[in-house]
Amino acid sequence: MPTPRTLYFSRDSRDAVPELYVDGTTATVLRLPSAVDPERTKLLGWEGRFEPLLAGGRSVVIAPLQNLARGDRFMLLVTLLDGTEIPLTVTAATCRIDGQISVFPDPEAPAALRKALDEKTQEVDSLRAENNQRREQETSVDHALAALLARDQVALTPFSESRKWRLREESADVEVSLFLPKGKKVAASKAAVVFTVKNRDPARSRALQEARLTTYATRQAHPFALRATLPSIAPGEEGRIAIVTDFDSFDPARDGDRLVLELFRGDGLRQAYVELMPQSQR
Repeated sequence: MPTPRTLYFSRDSRDAVPELYVDGTTATVLRLPSAVDPERTKLLGWEGRFEPLLAGGRSVVIAPLQNLARGDRFMLLVTLLDGTEIPLTVTAATCRIDGQISVFPDPEAPAALRKALDEKTQEVDSLRAENNQRREQETSVDHALAALLARDQVALTPFSESRKWRLREESADVEVSLFLPKGKKVAASKAAVVFTVKNRDPARSRALQEARLTTYATRQAHPFALRATLPSIAPGEEGRIAIVTDFDSFDPARDGDRLVLELFRGDGLRQAYVELMPQSQR
């Protein structure tokens, strides 16, 4: 997915020329601090590989006609009306696509300093929110239960295994275990699912990209706790992923009669699909 970013140029002429990462399905837009000179803004070797360069106002638009091959590199020279020259290299990267890039030739210009301050403020706010979330998770009952289930310490939880089934893929064996409360009083509104994944790929590790829990009727996100024994599963190894959710906030009249749990592996493909029902529907 295209992502925006900011590019600050160094005043040291020995530094490498910055790279732009483009894709055949996306137009990359450069936003400059002042007006561009269209006559002196050139992309070398663009014919047959890119649409004609669009340069005007404070913007330059780069639109490849197709994906670039590995190793393709094109020199782009952006020239502003004040004569400032900005050299760039247009290329491609496996997991990176530039959307809009804000370019600052002078990193000490007032606009560049304001932008850098805004980005640092957003970064600090994001880290603070992430730390707060982690602290909440450390004291959350559901996260503690998920951690015990991931370590296969079921006896220390209020759950017992209700169902188990296996999914077989070309390069992995996946065992899915559904856990429900042992009694009606303790954790009666909770449910848990544990995925045990055996990586049979001889060369590649497997990683979880995303776990998604939504209501069946409206596809609205529903809160859950997740714990895994490994960040990624190496070839030949086995890992466990435990998910615990609570139906306290679940409204059948609004949300339907079940929740849908989906697990997506690192390459984006869905690995597992599980439907969970509140106790009143079981």
